[in-house]
Amino acid sequence: MKKVLITGSAGFIGFHLSRLLLDEGFQVHGYDGMTEYYDVTLKQRRHGILHQMPGFSATEGMLEDQALLDQVADEFQPDVIVHLAGQAGVRYSLENPRSYIESNVVGTFNVMEAARRLEIDHLLMASTSSIYGANEDMPFCETDKADGQLTIYAATKKANESMAHSYAHLWNLPTTMFRFFTVYGTWGRPDLAYFKFTDAILNDRPIDIYNHGDMFRDFTYVEDLVRGIRLLIDVAPERPASKDEIAEGDSLSPVAPYRVVNIGNSEKVRLLDFVDAIEEAVGKKAVRNYMEMQKGDVPATWADASLLHRLTGYRPQTDLRDGLAKFVAWYRGYYGV
Repeated sequence: MKKVLITGSAGFIGFHLSRLLLDEGFQVHGYDGMTEYYDVTLKQRRHGILHQMPGFSATEGMLEDQALLDQVADEFQPDVIVHLAGQAGVRYSLENPRSYIESNVVGTFNVMEAARRLEIDHLLMASTSSIYGANEDMPFCETDKADGQLTIYAATKKANESMAHSYAHLWNLPTTMFRFFTVYGTWGRPDLAYFKFTDAILNDRPIDIYNHGDMFRDFTYVEDLVRGIRLLIDVAPERPASKDEIAEGDSLSPVAPYRVVNIGNSEKVRLLDFVDAIEEAVGKKAVRNYMEMQKGDVPATWADASLLHRLTGYRPQTDLRDGLAKFVAWYRGYYGV
């Protein structure tokens, strides 16, 4: 069975992906910096669960520490690297932009260098729907031009895509970038809206609703997301002999074994309907504080996930209300509410 190195294994998505791969018999080595961007205890609890599963090992370290990352990669000798670690959060990028350059650009370069040196079978790296930035035509498609990023977070992810394409071309390194769309679910990040809304409602605090709720998002349940990543592991792109080999709608590069894939629910949900669904799951109404649009935010995201389906036969399918009910049940259990 394949050996997979996962960066960000104590993170929200990395934890769920690691658990899925371990359940399928993969050997997984996690690499995580355990930064204090949000509650480290939550990250430690996730890793604690993974450590109880056969086939898991992990190293605590920063992506910027190239010597340690190289040592881990050399000792583990992965067949596949899934790079999920990085500085997350659109809004935090307004406060501390430098951390995004250090983690998302320098750190990602170190991961790419390790992948190149070890000549791994497939490098998969996380990007974001924020890449689409100022684009207004929806649903967003991987072949759309996307040069209007609105935050430094999105800009660093766009830089990652460009860096990865160059490495795929220069070193014939099979690379897949996946763009996430508003992920939610159990063991989630406390800085994300659904987590903050649930916490506030249960503790009788008001919730901030930006742009007066006139916003739309493509909410993707985390277990659907990691199933998509799992299936993409087996679909390493190959450099085409000519442009004529590339099917219409495929983001495969004509000059490199490189592809970009959206992973989303392909359903545009109004923010106020999302709040209604959380209230339903919690069983309690929110005190709503309507506010103006935040700087760097976008009014809508919506994924065209047809390429994911063509490549893997899979479509994310968890209903929003079902997914939120699972999260609220987890939240009540985890925090004893």
